[in-house]
Amino acid sequence: MRTLIVTSFVTLDGVMQAAGGPSEDPAGGFTLGGWAVNYFDEEMLNRNTAKPEYELLLGRGTYEMFVAHWPYDEGPIADHLNGTRKYVASTTLDQVEWNNSTLIEGDVVEYVRALKNEDGPEIQVHGSAGLVQTLLANDLVDEFRVWIFPVAVGPGKRLFDDGTIPIALKLTDSAVSKTGVTMNTYVRAGEIEIGEMDFDVPTDAELARRKRLGIG
Repeated sequence: MRTLIVTSFVTLDGVMQAAGGPSEDPAGGFTLGGWAVNYFDEEMLNRNTAKPEYELLLGRGTYEMFVAHWPYDEGPIADHLNGTRKYVASTTLDQVEWNNSTLIEGDVVEYVRALKNEDGPEIQVHGSAGLVQTLLANDLVDEFRVWIFPVAVGPGKRLFDDGTIPIALKLTDSAVSKTGVTMNTYVRAGEIEIGEMDFDVPTDAELARRKRLGIG
């Protein structure tokens, strides 16, 4: 069984759109692309290269952005991205030209389920906001590697959007860069355990409040 990991840069208010530059993803009139760039330092870049072997699962937009950049770059990240197996989810592309890329045909959910059941390295999803929502809605994500940047941008594509199903997570690794970016790893931890912070026996005022809200 392979692990499927969503790795994402997000703002403090949860936006993942266009972290790397204004031209990355201006959909919806988004004008603050590049909000992550000036927070990167050497420690973050080194941490980003210290990864095990992995394959990529990409949505169309991120695939097109990557294929316009990484085949023309050099270094350990470029070498891995160019050489590793890549799976591309798209309803509009007829073919994919980046080496070692496979265009997913048919239902992407069933394809990914089958892919996870194969032997092989972990599967990482980078960017791919629309694809991530499909994976979340169908309970296909095992781990989240989320870098939270100290900036809020308002409207934009969010990592956890309306289709997210309720899940509990466990923090397994965390570090803070000198620029204030928190780099966190979360794994699945079953269902959310609901608690209650009120008195064991609610006060009359609390019972009246609940009655006004229609919750008995």
